[in-house]
Amino acid sequence: MTNFWKKLPKPFTVLAPMEDVTNFAFREVVSRYLPKPDVLFTEFTNVDALTSNGYQKTIHRFKHSDSQSPIVAQIWGTNPENFMKSAKIASDLGFDGIDINMGCPVRAVIKIGACSALIENRLLVKEIIQATKEGAGNLPISVKTRIGTKNVITEDWITYLLEQNLSAITVHGRTARQMSDVPANWEEIAKAVKIKNGISPNTIIIGNGDVKNYSEVLNNSKKYGVDGVMIGRGIFSNPWVFEKEIKSHSFEESRKVLIKHLELCDPNQHYDKVKKFYKMYVNNFEGAGKLRAELMTTKTIEEALQILK
Repeated sequence: MTNFWKKLPKPFTVLAPMEDVTNFAFREVVSRYLPKPDVLFTEFTNVDALTSNGYQKTIHRFKHSDSQSPIVAQIWGTNPENFMKSAKIASDLGFDGIDINMGCPVRAVIKIGACSALIENRLLVKEIIQATKEGAGNLPISVKTRIGTKNVITEDWITYLLEQNLSAITVHGRTARQMSDVPANWEEIAKAVKIKNGISPNTIIIGNGDVKNYSEVLNNSKKYGVDGVMIGRGIFSNPWVFEKEIKSHSFEESRKVLIKHLELCDPNQHYDKVKKFYKMYVNNFEGAGKLRAELMTTKTIEEALQILK
């Protein structure tokens, strides 16, 4: 299989992996009913769960369709052997690439040495990347990370990652300690691009942090030199965030997309995880607050659909 990262237009767009957000239903909606980014990612998927008795409760995270391609399976953990096995599963399921999460700042995962904690554990990072490559076959391997844990160490950290011969690196312009509490530092992302040009010019660099529309994608790409831009939370304030020409959208458009989204949702999913999407669709029109409040009182997807239809 060829490295799909090399075939993308520049600057390309990516929908960020987000827990309890970028599941199958949401990715299908984005792929079929909203402006589609150039690349989609799954939710964070734990390699230990994928390779243990928890497999049946976890594998649904890897459900995807042809309309979502190119799609990248994102995995996380600390056990290299389980990274290898999980990469093999992703490869067998027909993903276009595999991404290793080295950026999530949640305390629980840091405590076990996973995700952004790996920034401080270079030997394990190397073992994980090599194991993932072994399991992935010909699939391109990428890493999503931050510019440090407590302090900014962009040059040292990105240099080390570039030495691992990765296909792509997504750089979120904050440290793990900063979470999302401060503006993203795109100057540090630009520094990563400069380092890449000297060490590994064939590696793709994706910038991530605070981008809210396609105009900003173009501006950030030009100003900071990234090959692509990843957008996460921006889609919650604007479902049409990947639209290349900004247009106004009616509630009727949003209502139709929300109905499609609800119809695609797994009925076994905890309903509170579905409710978080209501503010995304039911917003910025007269009566939005009242309708949203009514939807939030519902207890099932069926009840919500009755109100919307």
